[in-house]
Amino acid sequence: MKFVDEAVIIVESGKGGAGCVSFRREKFIPKGGPDGGDGGEGGSIMLKVSSQKRTLYQFRDRRHFRAQSGTPGQGRKKTGKSGKDVVIEIPPGTLVSDIETGGLIKDFVVPGEIFVLARGGRGGRGNARFKTSTNRTPRFSQPGEPGQTLKIRLELKLLADVGIVGLPNAGKSTLIRTISSARPKTGDYPFTTLSPNLGVVYTQWSEPFVVADIPGLIEGAHEGAGLGIRFLRHIERTRVLVHMVDISTIDVHVALKSYQTVNREMALYDRALEEKPQIVVLNKIDIADPTEAAAVFEKALENKRVHRISALEGTGVGQLLSDIVQVLENTHGA
Repeated sequence: MKFVDEAVIIVESGKGGAGCVSFRREKFIPKGGPDGGDGGEGGSIMLKVSSQKRTLYQFRDRRHFRAQSGTPGQGRKKTGKSGKDVVIEIPPGTLVSDIETGGLIKDFVVPGEIFVLARGGRGGRGNARFKTSTNRTPRFSQPGEPGQTLKIRLELKLLADVGIVGLPNAGKSTLIRTISSARPKTGDYPFTTLSPNLGVVYTQWSEPFVVADIPGLIEGAHEGAGLGIRFLRHIERTRVLVHMVDISTIDVHVALKSYQTVNREMALYDRALEEKPQIVVLNKIDIADPTEAAAVFEKALENKRVHRISALEGTGVGQLLSDIVQVLENTHGA
């Protein structure tokens, strides 16, 4: 399934049914009182957070959702039938905003939560409702209220505990394959990963945690270069960042530049990302002996957690996971 993390849709709730003008007409009661029933309620548009949904793919082909209108009231004080509601399922982490005003309607996080997005119109009252001591034969009723029409934007921000970031081809997808059941495509060329991947990591030390493999960032990403800001948003909700750097070139200056490039792009996108705990990982130690370059790199980042690993062979991954768990526990609820 194609990963879709943004969509614009139109929702339209149903209008209320009209009230009825009717008078009781039965044998031996030629001039009965008003008995017009109320119109039915219009159907509402509701959003429901479903853990079964991972993307906004369903909105790729369907962008207009309309609820049923209520039916008119009838004689003998019969109320019209209410229109059926429309329930739209969305994945956890979806932000919904009003296109017209630009305002945020709601940030949906909790699975199972239901929210009325556009309420159906109320049904009009029938003439039986308007009988009074001074007007015993009202010959009018109310029309049903109109429904609501909204044009909304849905934006998905992944809910993950850990975000794996780095330049293209740093080994992010390989790492997520190694530590979880996720099976993203891997390859020795840039932009193998064209969409975020989620995996659940189980360890012997703690509760399982969710990790997201964020597609490779390049210089200018905050302005849309490469895969750009389309995927930077998915870093915002993570509690911990694992920053992967390819150390196989042995050129420490190249490694340091790649590290600085990714950090700069994240900061230019959102300064709050600078405050997130970050674990630095020097990957691909299996390709060549990076001992000298890694030592220089670690000295330059003396205040950061730095791990040397081979995501492909699993070397050093156990200690990395232990460190991630520790940081997660220290940032619980952050």
